Amino acid sequence: MAKVLVIGAGGVSSVCVHKMAMNAEIFSDIHLASRTKSKCDSIAASVQERTGQTVSTYEIDAEEVPAMVNLIRKIEPSLVVNLALPYQDLPIMDACLEAGVAYLDTANYEPKDEAKFEYKWQWAYHDRFKDAGLMALLGSGFDPGVTSVFTMWLKKHKLKTIRQLDILDCNGGDHGQAFATNFNPEINIREVTAPARHWENGEFVETPAMGRKVEFDFEAVGPKNTYMMYHEELESLARFNPEMERARFWMTFGDEYIKHLTVLQNVGMTRIDPVKYQGREIIPLQFLSAVLPKPETLGETTKGNTNIGVIATGEALDGSGEKTFYINNICSHEKAYEETGNQAVSYTTGVPAMVGAAMMVQDTWTGEGVFNMEEFDPDPFLDMLGENGLPWDVKELDGPVGF
Repeated sequence: MAKVLVIGAGGVSSVCVHKMAMNAEIFSDIHLASRTKSKCDSIAASVQERTGQTVSTYEIDAEEVPAMVNLIRKIEPSLVVNLALPYQDLPIMDACLEAGVAYLDTANYEPKDEAKFEYKWQWAYHDRFKDAGLMALLGSGFDPGVTSVFTMWLKKHKLKTIRQLDILDCNGGDHGQAFATNFNPEINIREVTAPARHWENGEFVETPAMGRKVEFDFEAVGPKNTYMMYHEELESLARFNPEMERARFWMTFGDEYIKHLTVLQNVGMTRIDPVKYQGREIIPLQFLSAVLPKPETLGETTKGNTNIGVIATGEALDGSGEKTFYINNICSHEKAYEETGNQAVSYTTGVPAMVGAAMMVQDTWTGEGVFNMEEFDPDPFLDMLGENGLPWDVKELDGPVGF
């Protein structure tokens, strides 16, 4: 039984804390902190009502390392689960090192002033965590996270090598809003408007944002336009599967989302550089994020399913030649809301965060240093994932994707 400290109080954090409370035999003592304590208190009240478990809450600015160190030393958790903004990854890692506690997150660090997603900043912490005898696990969400574990499961059980990889992320839900994002608006829009990159022939190839579109028929959703983007798991997947000839990431967006986003870009509302307004500097994207619907408020109105998975082609383990497999999860927005009060996009990230934490506190996944999901046995993680609301399926396809 473990004591954990969760940082952040958005939809993903809400799901993770609810699921921790539902696994009280593993997480015996749950602590939750964010800049806005009232959000933590709201999550704690929901957890108490749904599970009968108590969650202790605190106010903290995760970018203030001394304050974070003091809080960690006060609570004495065995693990800090970082579900705050990606800008805060490095300060929280610094605090964990100083306080002597293990670390987990769901998304890699990015600087505030540039939409740039790379693991280099966090990989640089490897020796410091190793020397401290501590473990840091990066990217324990769905994508990144489960998509990497899906890939390594295929490589363990189906494919000797992976030649071609496509990650397909479909949100088929409808929240009834004219324009809203299903996770943090600032992070969502930074991702979508950044140049696309994919791995091909040993290097990353950059193309214009949203410049490549294909239609794909998703089970339990139907045909959707899906756009090639960059996502951080491509970097770790390329590192740990160097034989890959090509790896791409695709995400679905509706026509209304694209229309609104185009207008917002054209009028400068997606800018991340400061502008002067009434004598003070503001970041347009941060202002836009403040006026858009909060993702954690969309659960009650969102209907439909998500479908996220990996299609991999390579040499079959059984020597039968080249094979293609599709491994994926389908998640219902309605069922996610019924269980945790959150929509499925938060659910599909919060549950893997809980499972990754369970792998660490139960010593199923162990190590000293900074690690990615690809470096561990996929079986126990996927077993627990399926038992906690995210069952997955694998099927053989006739051949590689045709796009």
